[in-house]
Amino acid sequence: MQNKRELEGRLIEFAVHIHSIYKGMPHTYECNHISRQLVRSGTAPAAIYGEAQFAESRADFIHKMKVALKELQETRIWLIIIRKTKIFKDIAIVEKGLVEVNELISIFVASVKTASRN
Repeated sequence: MQNKRELEGRLIEFAVHIHSIYKGMPHTYECNHISRQLVRSGTAPAAIYGEAQFAESRADFIHKMKVALKELQETRIWLIIIRKTKIFKDIAIVEKGLVEVNELISIFVASVKTASRN
């Protein structure tokens, strides 16, 4: 189990990874739409998780964690779209992002379940 700082660091590194994908996307109308959505949803979980650490109640913590989880889910979908459309040339970078987002989703699901039970 990761501690709060380790997970925060992992989310920040994920945001940086997403930013690198964003910067490498072609500048077409379609790619601009996808890349903007990706960078928004892919960088938000780090900040939302930071907010969750100072939640005013357990319910507030759970709510913020669920919001971060939704953003991770959205990011996963955008990464799959990028992989399937092959609009980003280095597919290994996209695959690395998919592996990480799936692991982060699992962590957040478990955390929400634990917080809801307690």
